[in-house]
Amino acid sequence: MSVATATVQIQALTTAERKRRAIFGIVFLLFGAAILGLFALNSQSGQTTTFGLNPGFTSNAPKIPDLAFPTQPVLYALGFIALFLGGWQLARGFKSYAFVFSGVFFLFVLAFLAWAARDGSFNLVGMLQATLIRSTPIALGAFSGVIAERAAIINIAIEGMMLAAALASVMVASATGSLWLGLLGGMIVGGILGGLHGILSIQFKVDQIISGTAINILSTGTTSFIVKRFFIDPNVNDSLNNSSIFQPIHIPLLSDIPVIGPVFFSVNILPYLMFAVLIVQHVVLFYTRWGLRTIAVGEHPKAADTLGVNVFKVRYINIIMSGMIAGLGGAYFTIGRVGQFDEVMTGGRGFIGLAAMIFGKWTPLGSLGASLLFGFADSFQQKIQILIPGFPSEFLLAAPYLITMIVLAGVVGRAIAPAADGQPYEKD
Repeated sequence: MSVATATVQIQALTTAERKRRAIFGIVFLLFGAAILGLFALNSQSGQTTTFGLNPGFTSNAPKIPDLAFPTQPVLYALGFIALFLGGWQLARGFKSYAFVFSGVFFLFVLAFLAWAARDGSFNLVGMLQATLIRSTPIALGAFSGVIAERAAIINIAIEGMMLAAALASVMVASATGSLWLGLLGGMIVGGILGGLHGILSIQFKVDQIISGTAINILSTGTTSFIVKRFFIDPNVNDSLNNSSIFQPIHIPLLSDIPVIGPVFFSVNILPYLMFAVLIVQHVVLFYTRWGLRTIAVGEHPKAADTLGVNVFKVRYINIIMSGMIAGLGGAYFTIGRVGQFDEVMTGGRGFIGLAAMIFGKWTPLGSLGASLLFGFADSFQQKIQILIPGFPSEFLLAAPYLITMIVLAGVVGRAIAPAADGQPYEKD
């Protein structure tokens, strides 16, 4: 490549970065203007907002005073902070667009809650716990995508794996009376579908998008058939779709910490398992030989093969593990939540998990942060109906998917996938 070509590319990149900086600056300014115009100016002096800091359920955590603050001054402060961030973005720019975007979005939501609960109260702890619970399947879907795509296997079949695992979990748990066997059954079904995806995309070199789509269609059709054939018909015994659910586990001492305890340490086993998967995946990917081999296979499989790494073995193991993690996420919907299976009950959470993976730049920690954002949007549309009963539910239901579209459109910054992602490998 000539020096002139390189110079042109650098100038083009610089121009693109300046344009992106300006777009983000304008977005931040619009958020600030919205906070001031929609909320601060529509509140009155003397109004007070109260955020409840105690759980609405039985807890051993000591009671603490709720957070009460003057509504209008706080709204003005939040609006001016967002305006300052927008001005700084236009003038100097931030290194992490995604982080600042999340912060400004959080300011906007906080302002909305403060305005909606003016002269009233809102249980903040309850919403934070709902955020964690609703983030769990999204995060597990994101972790499933991370472990697969780090080995260069695009896994858009996460939705189908979760859906099939949700059905398998409740059926096994109902038949055996053991929730743990149900959880294991869901993971096994997810692993089997992961293995099927691996055979199609690795051995037969089927386009990975088509293979994943086929698995999604297979799972949707199969689960819908089983529901209509065995669960809806009143003449058929539905004992295979009626299990108990995992109950909250209160960790001694930790669950007694105000605010944090009820949110993080008084939930059922699945959020704990989600954090366990996070820690294990982060350590394995970045601090073990297997993780380094996985990253090498995802970035440059030919070089990894030259150094003696079995590319096919790494990809098969990782896609099966990806399916098992997705199966764990699928179990959340049945034995972790309602104890019954309904058609298409995953509701696109697998696809949202993929968006969280992209938002998190193919890292476990980043994916968790993005999943919490999506989970917050999901719980937000549930809680806000309590504060504003007449608010159109259609807009609230669309909130998680709207944020997903924004992320996939690249608004949160440039995300670079592993270099060999989606490319079949042929050994010389």
